[in-house]
Amino acid sequence: MSHTVLVCDDAIFMRTMISDILAQAGFEIVGEAETGSQAVEKYRQLKPDLVTMDIVMPDMGGIDAVREIVKQDPDAKILMCSAMGQQALVVEAIQAGAKDFVVKPFQPSRVLEAVQRVLG
Repeated sequence: MSHTVLVCDDAIFMRTMISDILAQAGFEIVGEAETGSQAVEKYRQLKPDLVTMDIVMPDMGGIDAVREIVKQDPDAKILMCSAMGQQALVVEAIQAGAKDFVVKPFQPSRVLEAVQRVLG
């Protein structure tokens, strides 16, 4: 059975890129969110095996969304996606409950390595 993934990013091209990388590797993309609050809501509805989460998103940032998701599900597996120069935020995201991070622009191999690590 393939793992299910919720892809959260405010930029549609990033959601598409992440979805394509994961779908080609056999993952099932069950949903997308472009805001932090959508991410929390869709996590609740879809219960995906993995969430990819952008740090900077409108209405609720990715780190706050991670906190909300982990509050609902302490076992949530969340992979942060950050642009260069957001290292301090990455540390905060990991403290909030994210399991790993990848830096944009992505190398598909790096994304898949991180996903495998997060899923164990």
